[in-house]
Amino acid sequence: MADTTEEFQRGWNAALHAARDWHESKAKQALVLSRRSRFPKSLEREAEFHKQSAEMIVTLSPDDV
Repeated sequence: MADTTEEFQRGWNAALHAARDWHESKAKQALVLSRRSRFPKSLEREAEFHKQSAEMIVTLSPDDV
């Protein structure tokens, strides 16, 4: 997608920002739950997954999807 409009780019950036925020929120939620759990390892892995996803999502471009 070589020629993206300004409106599309704003929407794309907003979508990436929303997805990143969602993953960061889920990571925090999983960490809080892991502190309360008797079996925290799976929740810690889930938190790490969401943290990595939040970091990687900003590297996406419209050509990737």
